Amino acid sequence: MRDGTILYADLYMPKNPGKYPVIVTRTPYGLQRENVHHERMTKFAQRGYVGIVQDVRGRYESDGKWEPFRDEANDGYDTIEWIAKQEFSNGKIAMQGGSYLGHNQWAAATQSPPSLDAIFPSVASTNIYANWLTMGGAYRLSFNYGWGVVRMPNRIMLPQYWHTASYTPEELRYENILMHLPLKDGDLQSGGYAVQHYRDWIEHDSYDAYWKEISDEERFEKVLVPAYNTGGWFDIFLMGTLNGYTGMKARGGTPAARQGTKLLVGPWGHGPGTKFGDLDFGAHAFVDLYEEELRFYDYHLKGIQNGLDKEKPVRIFYMGENQWRHEDDWPVPGTRYRELFLTGDSPANTLRGGGKLTFEKPSKAGIDKYAYDPNHPVMTYGGNNCCGTPTIAGPKDQRDIERRNDVLVYTSEYLTESLAVAGPIKMKLHAATDGPDTDWMIKLIDVYPDGSAYPVSEGILRARFKDGLDKVNLLTPNEVYEFEIEMMGTANVFKPGHRIRIDITSSNFPQFDRNPNTGKPLGSDSETRIAQQTIHHGGTRPSHIVLPIVRGFE
Repeated sequence: MRDGTILYADLYMPKNPGKYPVIVTRTPYGLQRENVHHERMTKFAQRGYVGIVQDVRGRYESDGKWEPFRDEANDGYDTIEWIAKQEFSNGKIAMQGGSYLGHNQWAAATQSPPSLDAIFPSVASTNIYANWLTMGGAYRLSFNYGWGVVRMPNRIMLPQYWHTASYTPEELRYENILMHLPLKDGDLQSGGYAVQHYRDWIEHDSYDAYWKEISDEERFEKVLVPAYNTGGWFDIFLMGTLNGYTGMKARGGTPAARQGTKLLVGPWGHGPGTKFGDLDFGAHAFVDLYEEELRFYDYHLKGIQNGLDKEKPVRIFYMGENQWRHEDDWPVPGTRYRELFLTGDSPANTLRGGGKLTFEKPSKAGIDKYAYDPNHPVMTYGGNNCCGTPTIAGPKDQRDIERRNDVLVYTSEYLTESLAVAGPIKMKLHAATDGPDTDWMIKLIDVYPDGSAYPVSEGILRARFKDGLDKVNLLTPNEVYEFEIEMMGTANVFKPGHRIRIDITSSNFPQFDRNPNTGKPLGSDSETRIAQQTIHHGGTRPSHIVLPIVRGFE
């Protein structure tokens, strides 16, 4: 690297000597990770590519200090330009990999390395703060802790802190460790020492210069090559997958980069499959991403005219209808945005309450109330969570959660015809709390004829960030604000006989940390307070969700 640090890699070479296009992966998980890199890189070598898998700085064989995210841009650039000079390289280079490995592709590409030709980021974040570390400013506790402290510490844990599920004392079980306050010293609970990067993340609790420096979304115009973005509707990094596509289409640094960028999203979590959560989407839901990658690389690195440029750039799976569709863009051209309003003549608490949804704007004003106690949070069950969490992700039946009094439930009438929703989702919520800060957690749910209720989109906002993730503005207690809550994009067909539902609460633990409702900086609270929440709907304060409606499923 430019500072003299040596990074180590395995090379997978075609049988016959010569100069070949190169596909490179940069990983913090070990270049010889079992059943991951070896099989895929061997296949690439058999198809006429050199495959390279490199340990990133400070991990496994490579020298240097491990500090997540901070060195990947420069090290990625240096690696690509080193490869271009090697005798086995013909100068055509692409990058490959998912999750952190996908982030590494974006980080390198934003440095405009002249020898890079294409990237294939899967389930990848494009803004570490906004669609990895947090969502809506709420801290992704179980992922950040499980990944940043337990799995990826900056030194080896001492043996006395190794624990297994079978023999861990109750106070050291994962779900109990995550209840520890203050968060800022939670690393001591499992590792016995300070994990500096975890503490840095907590200290920088807003989208400040620390995060902007490594945000790919700040510099899409410097990405000069096409990006094929793949992900899942229930993946934790879905926002990054969608933003990677839309950011490159709008701001990619060359016409070829903008025109060649693609998007593929399936009914998956952190990788392709056919079943997820409680639902089976059918064998056709699976996509062999190796074959997708190979076509992409063949076209961009070998110049093979395989029809890639003739395809529509977007391929998405519509849940409910359980079918794939190729689209001209994302959001889908011709999308009609409709407002679905909260209403009800009796309290909306629990699924037995009187909360309703209507496409007609209610003239009658109403309110619903609940108490949010951080010591008794609503637990994570389903949705967009991932690796490092003790809960199950995806479409899980929400009825047990909806029986809680601190969950407001609003349900539409039975649909008489299919309603296809595909695109970005947002909630406009008129609400008040009796303290300086709190959280608003929203779920969009498909209610089946038998009553089972499966989430298709979710979003959360830490109220202090109502004016932007880089602006911390505490609330005036009991003042009513209009909060705009960005939710996960989705593609779901609500079928006849189904109902649409919105759940509102103030916690989703341990996916997100519990807001103590005090207004103090992230991680500093040792105590919590109960928040009294008021949701307004109808009249001059028409709380509603905005649904992107597409045609073709009538």
